Amino acid sequence: MIDMGHPAHVHLFKNAIWELQKKGHKVLVTARDKEVTIDLLKLYNIEHIVVGKIGSSKLDLIREWIIRDYEILKIAKKFDPDILIGMSNPCAAHISRILGKKSILMDETEHASFLHKVTYPFADVICTPSYYRKDLGNKQVKYNGSHGLAHLHPKYYTPNPDVLNEIGLKIDDTLIVLRFVLWGASHDTGQSGISDKVKFVHELEKYGKVLITSEIKLSSDLEKYRIKVSPEKLHDLLYYSSLYIGEGGTTASESATLGTHAIHISTTAKYCGVFDELHNYGLMWTFDDENGSIELAKELLSKPDLWELGKEKRKLFVRDHINVTDFMIWLFENYPESLSVVKQTPNFQDKFAAGEFL
Repeated sequence: MIDMGHPAHVHLFKNAIWELQKKGHKVLVTARDKEVTIDLLKLYNIEHIVVGKIGSSKLDLIREWIIRDYEILKIAKKFDPDILIGMSNPCAAHISRILGKKSILMDETEHASFLHKVTYPFADVICTPSYYRKDLGNKQVKYNGSHGLAHLHPKYYTPNPDVLNEIGLKIDDTLIVLRFVLWGASHDTGQSGISDKVKFVHELEKYGKVLITSEIKLSSDLEKYRIKVSPEKLHDLLYYSSLYIGEGGTTASESATLGTHAIHISTTAKYCGVFDELHNYGLMWTFDDENGSIELAKELLSKPDLWELGKEKRKLFVRDHINVTDFMIWLFENYPESLSVVKQTPNFQDKFAAGEFL
């Protein structure tokens, strides 16, 4: 049973769901109505039960968690899962403990401290990248990869340039994807990103075509830049773009994983090991605010071979890390024996390396 609370979770688990179902396993998905989560599940024909809807305050979030716990408990009692799975998911952890089941959670967000406090005491296994900065104790399983390598690994992802035709662009256009976020997650409280959005856009458009994806309402000056593209094609657009810059950390790491240079502007960025790892490959940079970021963007965009350079860096990143979807499938299918193997023989996960997909 897999509970999803964010569109990124659909991408993280979708290939594992399909592969597990092909093998004859029964997979039940519950999902929170946040942004395009439900739209994506429908587009991918993943059967699901909608439980919960995003609110506008932290109090709404806590109230929603309580209601979701109760609703998911009723669903889980009927489905009777062996394992409950999620991304730092309190409901999966709580319900597994109530029903005497096991929970395996994924995590890539070190600074979600409040979420961790109400979730991890009840979880059985917490899977994190090897460069995750926090020590979560005996429950932690470290793997040599990132969430982006679950759905953007070349075994499972092939870019489709048709997305460019959909929005009237050409493959040789210089595209700059800019993202603004709502700052509504539990770990976003008190955090910030780009302050003068209009000035920022006007500076960037001197170097290419700016395309905005935004969780917030845009001013009339910026609305004309908003991307009108099907949500399942966003990764294709990111792949064919020259630069991603913005407040969304998930989109930033996905862009970098695709070989599109990324600049993440957020006061939360300094806490995440995945961003450090992508920076080591020259694919991603982080800033607390726009100061300094626009100069770096200009420097990058002045390189005529920026797009090709990013794709070469991507090959190195994929070569040096594992296929996370295949690792998850093996871990889920063979649990609890798989837990002992990965703990006692960390090099075992090398069998999930890219291999022929490079």
